[in-house]
Amino acid sequence: MIQPKLTLVTLGGAFGLQNVSPFCLKAEMLMTQLGLDYDMEVQADPRKAPKGKLPYLIADGRKIADSELIVEYLNDITEGRVFAGLSARDRALGLATSRLVDDHLYWIFVASRWLDDEWFPNVVEGFFHIAPRPVRGFIARRARKEVEQTYHLQGLGRHTQAEQEGFARRDLQALQDAVNEGDFLFGGEPCVYDFAIAGFMAGVFDQQPATWVTHVANEYAGLKEYTERVQQRVGVFGRITE
Repeated sequence: MIQPKLTLVTLGGAFGLQNVSPFCLKAEMLMTQLGLDYDMEVQADPRKAPKGKLPYLIADGRKIADSELIVEYLNDITEGRVFAGLSARDRALGLATSRLVDDHLYWIFVASRWLDDEWFPNVVEGFFHIAPRPVRGFIARRARKEVEQTYHLQGLGRHTQAEQEGFARRDLQALQDAVNEGDFLFGGEPCVYDFAIAGFMAGVFDQQPATWVTHVANEYAGLKEYTERVQQRVGVFGRITE
């Protein structure tokens, strides 16, 4: 099969990270592991993406938005290599674990950036630097209100700070327990589910300055070692490297 021309469009860097979105980093890790030839472009304004979020993949002009749909597309064009060697049980556990990250712990981490009054100035400069300085704060605060409303609708925003920390600790412990048996989730080589976990945790561990979630996550040494192991194996890092 002739490989289509591939361009991965990502959010780009901030907070000491070369790729601030865990979903973008997951896709980059997978495409690198698969040995695909691809270009990368940065789109600093997610509103210009097909579904208003990043990443998206351009494949011979076709735009595929959402990291999970990108994974399915890559599995198709590589004739099943994305999930090769994984049993049905592996895929079930991998999907459940990645859902924990994407749909629960992710939102706690987003809140630790956006809704912490002391940390929010970093969001203003990191995400809204493309806006003119006189209106930057206004635009950022309006976006912050939307994040706050989303977090409340998701349900986690209805809890106290102490309760949110409890949720985060249980999630982090579950992840550490899941990856504690070997080098990677399901054998001697990382798979797409490792990239979902490590792509997310790389941002938690390596962003500067740390949020309260980072401080909590640093207590889970096994999870931190695993995250570094995945990045080293595939050669793609969340943090800026020379």
